[in-house]
Amino acid sequence: MTSLTQRSSGLVQRRTEASRNAADKEKSPEEEDEYESRRGEEEDEDKGDSKETRLTLMEEVLLLGLKDREGYTSFWNDCISSGLRGCMLIELAIRGRLQLEASGMRRKSLLTRKVLCKSDAPTGDMLLDEALKHIKETQPPETVQSWVELLSGETWNPLKLHYQLRNVRERLAKNLVEKGVLTTEKQNFLLFDMTTHPLTNNTIKQRLVRKVQEAVLEKWVNEPQRMDKRVLALLFLAHSSDVLENAFAPLLDDQYDLAMKRVRLLLDLEPEAEAAKSGANELLWAVVAAFTK
Repeated sequence: MTSLTQRSSGLVQRRTEASRNAADKEKSPEEEDEYESRRGEEEDEDKGDSKETRLTLMEEVLLLGLKDREGYTSFWNDCISSGLRGCMLIELAIRGRLQLEASGMRRKSLLTRKVLCKSDAPTGDMLLDEALKHIKETQPPETVQSWVELLSGETWNPLKLHYQLRNVRERLAKNLVEKGVLTTEKQNFLLFDMTTHPLTNNTIKQRLVRKVQEAVLEKWVNEPQRMDKRVLALLFLAHSSDVLENAFAPLLDDQYDLAMKRVRLLLDLEPEAEAAKSGANELLWAVVAAFTK
């Protein structure tokens, strides 16, 4: 009797599995994309030691740019502001909130296609939710290049100045303080006092630096579509924000030369061709095109 029950339960289990597989095969491309984005978020949540140590792309780029002891970015770096806005767009795309409009019969280029809101579900990050709200409520939609400029406040149109996200670096630094990565101090610069955020958790910073280094050294795969999308985006945006050099500074000369050679290989890629490949995130490559064109 027991063996009969076991066989019956096994048969039901196989039938359930078969029906689930059949349902998966019948998913539309849109449903498949949504499923992949949800699964990606779940996998991201499983990574890391705890919730406090999981960083967004914006936080990673800022952390690479911050001076460890001084607690601020270089005064001469005028690239990081727009780079952080590019990070936001890619972060929202990876989380399944944004997508590019269809290329259409005329095969529009990545830089002429509009950014569309795919889901307005809250992300739990105030900066991301603020950017998502702007994009959702804007009609007609704007391109990736336009959104980088609008969110940075780089527009001559006074009617669009309200799109600017203010105090982004300070807000990201406070997020990192809450996650136990940075601390807050006041420093006197003769004519004024400035709030700084020196590094307190060197383990997380070194883990980030190693991740960047390994992506172009030990874990180099030579095929962008096989690379983790977050790591790929981090390499491009860290370079565009002029902070990638900070991650490569500790390398030996031979390692440094090899790492930079492989970064140049990525920068020489054609975004239009990469975006057309299976499994590619089109909005990610549109941001890359906006920064490397």
